[in-house]
Amino acid sequence: MKAISYSRYGGPEVLAFGEVRDPKVGPDSVLVKVRAAAVNPVDWKAREGYLEPLFEAAFPVVPGWDVSGVVVRAGVAVSEFDVGDEVIGYVREDFLSRGTFAEYVAAPLRTLARKPRNLSFEEAAGLPLAGLTAYQVLIKRLRVRRGETILVHAAAGGVGSLAVQLGVHLGARVIGTASESNHDFVRSLGGEPVTYGDGLGDRVRGLAPEGVNAVFDTVGGDALKVSANLLAPEGRLVSIADGDVVTYGGR
Repeated sequence: MKAISYSRYGGPEVLAFGEVRDPKVGPDSVLVKVRAAAVNPVDWKAREGYLEPLFEAAFPVVPGWDVSGVVVRAGVAVSEFDVGDEVIGYVREDFLSRGTFAEYVAAPLRTLARKPRNLSFEEAAGLPLAGLTAYQVLIKRLRVRRGETILVHAAAGGVGSLAVQLGVHLGARVIGTASESNHDFVRSLGGEPVTYGDGLGDRVRGLAPEGVNAVFDTVGGDALKVSANLLAPEGRLVSIADGDVVTYGGR
């Protein structure tokens, strides 16, 4: 099959397009005909070798973890999906080798869900990694509750925009940092935009004088420092900047 791959760590110049081995479908996997695959920051970090301490690479590596497509073959133990089903997946294994930037991907059942009917394949492919990140932080770590006020950094970005929508769905008041050109977009998601940069703390305090109950930081640096001072008593903060998960407070 055709795929994008690299045989050594490096910059974009190590990427090649051509023939790679066909994936093998195990008993608990399905073969997905790829219709779209999303590009995330982790993909270039893996290609550069920054994930080498965490993931062993079996070269050549086909990059990509997010995918949307159609099931074309099911493993012998699979009853959850049938040929023709439209699926999305966060197809991450414990090593780097068989990614989603290819014509086909063999995806374990645990990595797949049905594609939302109201999304195109291109839209759906961008949902798994960013959506899971937003879900795990707001639901699992911050445990956001109805009536709380939360601050989401980079609210117009991939993870941030999903976090805003999820926070609103949970019944929280969501304040989101964004450039002024993206304020209308944040409002369309149900959030209250504030401009990041100098004076951020005062702007947030103007909207939430008693502080915020929870902060989801995807930026780090000054935004993280400011955020700690914006928390209400017993407030919680989670930061995923620089690939690390940092948690302050909690209940």
